[in-house]
Amino acid sequence: GIALDGEGDRIMMVDDQGRIIDGDEIIFLIAKDLKTRGALQGGVVGTVMSNLGMELALKELDIPFIRAGVGDRHVMRLLKENNWQIGGEPSGHVICLHASPSGDGIIAGLQVLACMAQEQEKLSVLAAGVQKFPQLMINVPLKERVDIDANGAIQDAVAQTEAELGDNGRVLLRPSGTEPLVRVMVEGKDADQVKSTCESLADAVKDILG
Repeated sequence: GIALDGEGDRIMMVDDQGRIIDGDEIIFLIAKDLKTRGALQGGVVGTVMSNLGMELALKELDIPFIRAGVGDRHVMRLLKENNWQIGGEPSGHVICLHASPSGDGIIAGLQVLACMAQEQEKLSVLAAGVQKFPQLMINVPLKERVDIDANGAIQDAVAQTEAELGDNGRVLLRPSGTEPLVRVMVEGKDADQVKSTCESLADAVKDILG
């Protein structure tokens, strides 16, 4: 199944097992197909929200990966700076510059269908190349906007959480661009550890910011 948003620039898919295939997996499938055919130019641009599982899956294929800020304009900027072709966001905004000058959900969907036809394989099998890591995001309300990068106590709390996760996860604190809140995200291999560390970090941020 293929679902598009109202403008048609974002896409989500559903495989033969009824599992949602998001932007990260779609980007991986397109990049892998291009790599297999010797047509991939450079690497892949994701965002700070892209799943670590996709990054590791691309690394297994020796496909370079870099992260942009959230928003397709940031992805597009890094694609053009590096002269790369493929990028996008987990939300389903996929940019295929080898086929279109902007993000286009229909074109991205056709790229995946072409890959399925070429490989004569089900979507569930092709998407199995990405083992997505558990992610948890908690929104911490703020009384007023603050510069969290300049707050030593918050950075210490982040560093402590990163030390607990080690190489098996990552932490992201991102102020909302539209609301007075901080989004606290933790990603890792172990779902229970992700939940506990994310909740602890969110509580710490709440306490520090009052």
